[in-house]
Amino acid sequence: MAHKEHSHEIPEWVMVKMRQYCAFQERCITDVRTKLKPYHLQEEVAESIVSKLIKEDFLNEERYARIFAGGKFRINKWGKNKIYSALLQNGIPELFILEGLNDIEQEEYLATLRTLISKKSTEIKEKDYNRKIGKLANFAIGRGFEPNLVWDVLKYRE
Repeated sequence: MAHKEHSHEIPEWVMVKMRQYCAFQERCITDVRTKLKPYHLQEEVAESIVSKLIKEDFLNEERYARIFAGGKFRINKWGKNKIYSALLQNGIPELFILEGLNDIEQEEYLATLRTLISKKSTEIKEKDYNRKIGKLANFAIGRGFEPNLVWDVLKYRE
């Protein structure tokens, strides 16, 4: 019986590695589980590590969602739809995703969309106006910006 209990103990060196991993940059539970896979730990041990990291505030999915959303928007110029999908794929609860998206200032968001469209407009060599507008819309929507917002910006551009 004692041996079985021993096998469920968290190896301290793994905890040290995971704390460093989480301290280096904001992580989500999915990231930590993926990082733990090569160690071939029992599922209970891996989940204990995740729980301990949450208790110690090395892992906080609300904070992760806010930082991820802000970073993907400001650095990668992603729209809210793309950010939403990426966070959902990482297993982040919808409430936290919405909080992260809410942190993005609407004026800054619109200004970024306008700048992206203007820059792309100079790169597109399409002569036909309607085709060019279509290409601009597809570009912005592909970046994750909401279609109705994209079309509003394109409509009031000229």
